[in-house]
Amino acid sequence: MTQPNPQEQLIWFRNAAPYINAHRGRCFVVHFSGETMQAETFAGLIHDFTLLQSLGIRLVLVHGARPQIEERIQDQGQQSQYHRGLRITDDQAITAVRQAVGCLRIEMEARLSMSIANTPMSGARLSCISGNFVTARPLGVIDGIDYCHTGEVRRINHEAIRHQLDAGNFVLLSPMGYSPTGEVFNLSAEDVARAAASSLNADKLIFLSDCSELKQGPEQMTPAEAEQLLNNDSDLSDELKRHLKSALAACQQGVDRVHLVDRNRDGALLEELYTRDGSGILITAQTYEQLRQASIEDVGGILDLLSPLEEAGVLVRRSREQLELEIAHFRILDRDGMIIGCVALYPFIDDHAGELACLVIHPEYRGHGYAERLLKNIETTARGLQLRQLFVLTTQTAHWFQERGFVPIDIEKLPVRKRELYNYQRRSMAFAKQL
Repeated sequence: MTQPNPQEQLIWFRNAAPYINAHRGRCFVVHFSGETMQAETFAGLIHDFTLLQSLGIRLVLVHGARPQIEERIQDQGQQSQYHRGLRITDDQAITAVRQAVGCLRIEMEARLSMSIANTPMSGARLSCISGNFVTARPLGVIDGIDYCHTGEVRRINHEAIRHQLDAGNFVLLSPMGYSPTGEVFNLSAEDVARAAASSLNADKLIFLSDCSELKQGPEQMTPAEAEQLLNNDSDLSDELKRHLKSALAACQQGVDRVHLVDRNRDGALLEELYTRDGSGILITAQTYEQLRQASIEDVGGILDLLSPLEEAGVLVRRSREQLELEIAHFRILDRDGMIIGCVALYPFIDDHAGELACLVIHPEYRGHGYAERLLKNIETTARGLQLRQLFVLTTQTAHWFQERGFVPIDIEKLPVRKRELYNYQRRSMAFAKQL
């Protein structure tokens, strides 16, 4: 077995630090299915839940039970009945639901109470609280079909849940709800998770899902894009459809960020929460990545981008003081609080020309079109200033600019003020593009 590289671990830990700080004290609702509880990776997931709790995250866990209920119903010699993807819970089926959910709840409480030496939970003293936090009502008759004991969430007792979270406890919600008259209803676990996240104003709603069908898709979607995917892709699994529908409903009810995380990959939840690019799919109406005007607070991040290229002689060295004075000329690409790209435009209004400078992309994000995006933004800005030409001085990236329409020009063709500052020792080549 290959031993982990200590330096790589140190770098990962440092990169995770902003997220450790940002997530502390936040409320996350995490849904996982009955299939997840049957998987070999479930023991690792339990450890990850404990780690999240130790890092200050307030966790509400919502478990499913579909395969376990199916097994109980088959043991009774019965066949499950569904309509519109929801179980029709007759008198025999509700007995199976009670048995399956009761066993799963006990298993979860036992696992979250473990404190075994030589495990990530060694020495942990955690409490898992479950109870009648979900009030439900009957779903009733739809399309002439009586759903019997299948219900829908009527109310989440968010005050009681918050009280338990404030005490440092896990809160475990099962796919069952209770009526004021003492009836018991079988609920959709996704509906419980969505309602809990909305009622608690949770910072995140996370679905542990089989995301294999979306591996080649985007890592972030707006609710509109998720709805389009749901409506246009009929090949999606039933599980993924349920999770997307619940994600959309949660977004509409005020949950800012919904994550779909691969339930089949060990550690995917930690990677999603504590790395810059995550591992799953984020559904949010918020801006996760934006191209914006730089401010004085961005100087440190811009210097981090420029310094390696300045050391290599690719860029002319700029002091912090100079960068602070020139910050109004810079645009940056901000990815969840990290500056992954920058560019500057220095206009020479009298010459109807502008200098493009400091076009830099973080090494981990090169080759994904970010440089072209920054270039296009500068061209648009230059046109807005009535500039007719964009020029650049470079020593090592001539081909990149030529491939994008820049042509070599003589130094004497530069604006007079720029020629006066030209460094003949660097012997930078000049290229220009007509706008």
